[in-house]
Amino acid sequence: MTKPLSKADYSPTGVTVHHDPARLTRVVRALRAAGRNIALVPTMGALHAGHRKLIREAQVMQNTVVVVSVFVNPLQFGPNEDLARYPRALESDVDICREERVGIVFAPSVEDMYPFGTNVSISPGALGNELEGATRPGHFDGVLTVVAKLFNIVGPTYAVFGEKDYQQLTLVHRMARELNFPLDVVGVPTVREHDGLALSSRNRFLSAEERQTAVGLSAALVAGAHVSAQGPEAVLKTARDTLAAVPGIDLDYLELRAPDLGPAPEKGDARLLVAARVGTTRLIDNAAVLLGDGDD
Repeated sequence: MTKPLSKADYSPTGVTVHHDPARLTRVVRALRAAGRNIALVPTMGALHAGHRKLIREAQVMQNTVVVVSVFVNPLQFGPNEDLARYPRALESDVDICREERVGIVFAPSVEDMYPFGTNVSISPGALGNELEGATRPGHFDGVLTVVAKLFNIVGPTYAVFGEKDYQQLTLVHRMARELNFPLDVVGVPTVREHDGLALSSRNRFLSAEERQTAVGLSAALVAGAHVSAQGPEAVLKTARDTLAAVPGIDLDYLELRAPDLGPAPEKGDARLLVAARVGTTRLIDNAAVLLGDGDD
């Protein structure tokens, strides 16, 4: 028999914050036993309008309790990356979740998430060493490991991710399918500022001048998509020329891939992906393009 939930476990009229994985697992099991679906929105905190969009997408799913996880995962940061610098703002994150009528915030410590250390991890396969993985070795091992742990702790019906981290979304889809997680992975289109800049928690590190420079990434994607009827070479050349015309963008990669991030087709659906540094801040973005032969 399932033990009744107390208000400290879950309240239908407000947000409840949990830190202990075992307790949260007991709570969500009780909610599922009562007929509720669970929608998980995994985040690293520093919530912004893009995260609000993910939460709102989760809210519209039938009969759901939304669980937002807030955890800066050390496994996905390399030795020269910005783990210590990554913004942490749990109090304001909880306030945002309260405004968005989130049921549960899960904010574990590193010790809570990895009580036995980090000896076991999930390999993303060859795709995990391409694009972001080529620059950030081991990054997706860390991402998939923590996401798998969240899936096991929360047991969601739905897991909601943004398309801005498109390679992450693709790999999570693949992991869920290949490891038989009984859930639906839902992708949500990127939320952008009025000038096209993709929302990111890292945008707060940009100076006003760098903020203007960073718009060049989305401008390159738009320019490339505009000539997509002319084929892959035109897309890449136009996007690359657009980036080159903006001083201050240190390009890491610009690639055109199939929607599953395999080799790009000559015609049909594709995905244009870019990563670059602006000042000391590394940014990523992507856009869907429809390739054609230009003769239609």
